[in-house]
Amino acid sequence: CSVSCIHLSRFLCRLIGRSTIPSRFKYSSSGRKNTEIDQIVSKYSRTPSTDPKGTLTTNSLKSRDIAGPSTRSHRPRSPSLYGNSVLLQDTTVQNAGSGLVGLKNLGNTCFMNSILQCLSHSALVRELFLSRRYKTQLSSTSKMQGKLAEEFANLLTDIWSGKCDTVSPNKFKSTVAKSAPRFVGYSQQDSQEFLRFFLEGLHEDLNRGSRGKRKMEEPPEGLSDAELAEHRWKDYVLYDNSQIVNIFVGLLKSTLACSFCGHKSVTFDPFWDLSLPLPRSSIGSGGLSLKSCFEEFTQEEILDGDEKPTCEKCKKRQKCTKQFSIERYPPMLVIHLKRFSEVRYRSKLSTRVDFPIENLDLSSFASSSHSSAPKYDLVGVSNHSGNTSSGHYIAYCKTSSNTWHRFSDTTVGQISSSDIVTSEAYVLFYERRPNR
Repeated sequence: CSVSCIHLSRFLCRLIGRSTIPSRFKYSSSGRKNTEIDQIVSKYSRTPSTDPKGTLTTNSLKSRDIAGPSTRSHRPRSPSLYGNSVLLQDTTVQNAGSGLVGLKNLGNTCFMNSILQCLSHSALVRELFLSRRYKTQLSSTSKMQGKLAEEFANLLTDIWSGKCDTVSPNKFKSTVAKSAPRFVGYSQQDSQEFLRFFLEGLHEDLNRGSRGKRKMEEPPEGLSDAELAEHRWKDYVLYDNSQIVNIFVGLLKSTLACSFCGHKSVTFDPFWDLSLPLPRSSIGSGGLSLKSCFEEFTQEEILDGDEKPTCEKCKKRQKCTKQFSIERYPPMLVIHLKRFSEVRYRSKLSTRVDFPIENLDLSSFASSSHSSAPKYDLVGVSNHSGNTSSGHYIAYCKTSSNTWHRFSDTTVGQISSSDIVTSEAYVLFYERRPNR
């Protein structure tokens, strides 16, 4: 009887070990996966000859190509302002699935599903969580104690496991509601607002920056704009230092010029996404493009009347001009098209905005010659159909096989790249092209 119990115990241990893969991805102090996990990954990986759907292989990004906080040191180093800022270890994540998995609608949760699909098909985000590398960065002082990051990693593991066609994000949704109470219940929400709350929650779970009240140090006198930007960025990442920040956060430059004395003052502010207005002058003319939206966003604005700011040199309120430009381009650039107006009655602009699928070039909106102006490729779109009172969110995503697919909750199907640009595009996800 005792021998039978021992055999049964061993059998149960093996069975449990295989059914709890997400909780068993651990790293040794050297940052390498242990032998047991290597075996598990090998078991759940297939070669193209045995898997008709193919093998997921994220781009193997070298540590020399991207810089960020070290996973081996307790205190992270500050990522540079202009260099590539995402640290991906020299590893290749392999999984049996293709990621072509639908997400169950739990009741008006299509807004969440569309964003999750876009994040799932971002190689930068997927590698961080499927590799379990995020575990080395969990913060013990975050509000959620790492639970939001853990549930997101578990959800991605289910999506890319290759074992199902549909996944229910029920546990993930419950965890999100605890992190951000505004998402309690099942009322329709805005996908861009969900993305912001979710990314900030993930950042908090992985934040390795200093704690306590933020103290802004005054920069030394005589700094150039580029040096001032570097100073501002170091100040920011001193308190907000996570791989989520490294992937998504950029830096905007704001230049205020006094119309009376000509004095210019410059400030730099981090951004998680860029919310671009749709130029009213172009609406209905058929000539609206993403470039024209950027031109509207960065055009010089006159501040007069009640909006007059105080000039640093004149020491009094003066008519000024204000203009934005981009100082730091993040590896993942999220663009929000401002289709919903809050003026008096909430309304929606259903104007088609033409945007490039490949080779997005924003160099004309860079703040100076010191700012790198990389090119971007589209990897995902969160689309909204309908109006302000009712509607539906779907996602278009570029998959690991370089084909485009449409994700509408549990329904997944391939589409042509020529069908990506529509009047329903709402949030665009662009990945920076690697430096060559």
